[in-house]
Amino acid sequence: MNRNKEQIGLKDAVAIGIGGMVGGGIFAVLGLAVEFAKGGTPLAFLIAGTIAFLTAYSYARLSLYFPDKGGTVHYINKGFGKNVFSGGTNNLLWISYIIMLCLYASAFGSYGAKLIKVTGVYTTDKHILLSAIILFSALLNYMSFKAMSIAESIAVYTKMIILGGFVVVGFYGLFSSSYIGQLAVSNWSSAFKLVSGGMVIFVAYEGFELIANAIPNLRNPKKNVTRAFYISVISVVVLYILIAIITIGSVSFDKIGKAQEYV
Repeated sequence: MNRNKEQIGLKDAVAIGIGGMVGGGIFAVLGLAVEFAKGGTPLAFLIAGTIAFLTAYSYARLSLYFPDKGGTVHYINKGFGKNVFSGGTNNLLWISYIIMLCLYASAFGSYGAKLIKVTGVYTTDKHILLSAIILFSALLNYMSFKAMSIAESIAVYTKMIILGGFVVVGFYGLFSSSYIGQLAVSNWSSAFKLVSGGMVIFVAYEGFELIANAIPNLRNPKKNVTRAFYISVISVVVLYILIAIITIGSVSFDKIGKAQEYV
């Protein structure tokens, strides 16, 4: 199969960007972010989101000038040449992808094991689910670029519907919650911890750069490249802030801390 002939549209590119970000970051780091920023966690998400948006602008411009499946690796090589510095930087990039893969798989295992336990039917070790999702994703990616983008679209829009429902239901009961006072400025951490929380949270925004790897397969790139980056990042920033507001306004800090892996 010639993957170069496989074409994706704006919707698929946005799904890749959102899927890279919502893939597991928000589920894995929300509890840790609250530990840092407390009631100011929504602001910490906004700080990290602003940095993500500025980075997305750079990616959009680079993608138009240097469209290549190498994405970030290609841009670094173009900027600094093929030398020890660019090679070392690219190795750090791949290590970060491995770490993100571990983070997402761990979140899937923790949530899945907790969900199975709640059913009361039987229990399972999270490492079984963790390994299974890595093998399944590798197989899917091996099949074809188009198969991966279709699966990504289905998974992403399903997650967005579920999280959108969480936001709607959460806001319905938020103002009658006894924990809404946790969002007050008096419960915010110091400026240093808010920024530190934003740094931790930034891993939840990593992933939009995967759009760059898909640019050679994108239809009408001059029109869709910038739109794909901006739509995906802005959508996720808004979603994350709403989720942070609802979580902190509905659950005590103590419970968030105890359920940090699956808050």
